[in-house]
Amino acid sequence: MKFGVVVFPGSNCDHDAFYVIDRVMRQPVEWVWHETDQLKGFDAIILPGGFSYGDYLRTGAIARFSPVMKAVRAFAEGGGLVLGICNGFQILCESGLLPGALMRNRGLKFVCRHVYLRTENNALPFTQRLSAGQVLKIPIAHMEGNYYASADTLDELESQGRVVFRYSTPEGAIDEAANPNGAARNIAGICNRAGNVMGMMPHPERASESLLGSADGRGIFESMVKALVSAPSSRLAETVHD
Repeated sequence: MKFGVVVFPGSNCDHDAFYVIDRVMRQPVEWVWHETDQLKGFDAIILPGGFSYGDYLRTGAIARFSPVMKAVRAFAEGGGLVLGICNGFQILCESGLLPGALMRNRGLKFVCRHVYLRTENNALPFTQRLSAGQVLKIPIAHMEGNYYASADTLDELESQGRVVFRYSTPEGAIDEAANPNGAARNIAGICNRAGNVMGMMPHPERASESLLGSADGRGIFESMVKALVSAPSSRLAETVHD
């Protein structure tokens, strides 16, 4: 089993993601430079948070053209696990690997604080260690985390169980007051049709040890490890399409 953490010019959460896989999960992990055009020997890829290419055009819009993203697309189509966190989520949407877009926060201010997420789908490789409805305390740090998609796309995500996390109250209620950025239907994370690509705005890598104020994010990485142990990359493509 081996994880890869993609590094774009401007990434600033790559070391956090690498640390969690290496030191907390105790799993093999390697850096993947943005100019890499193939991903051989990896079982899971993480697109970390940060300001890829300075977000000078639009968050994730330049990163989508990096050679590594063509490799990530092929990796995902082959059934490999891909997790996009914050800027990584934005890149997945810009690349068409996930639907919708991330827009400026409601209020047009950068938001950095802990929020609560309700687990909507715990049958994914990213969430199988969580319980349905489980509320997680995980930090956010973004200016453009306002998830938007057309009404038809949102309905499709809902009907297919592809809304993975929603912003909620600590008790799990979904209301406007719990929505930190104006995201449609309080959506904080979604997945693709096959269930092997997930993007989320909150940072689970910053909530994987109790010393950081919450270890709730650890369950996401534990889920990925469990999925890979039970279904190595050679069989994962068949598993996620079952």
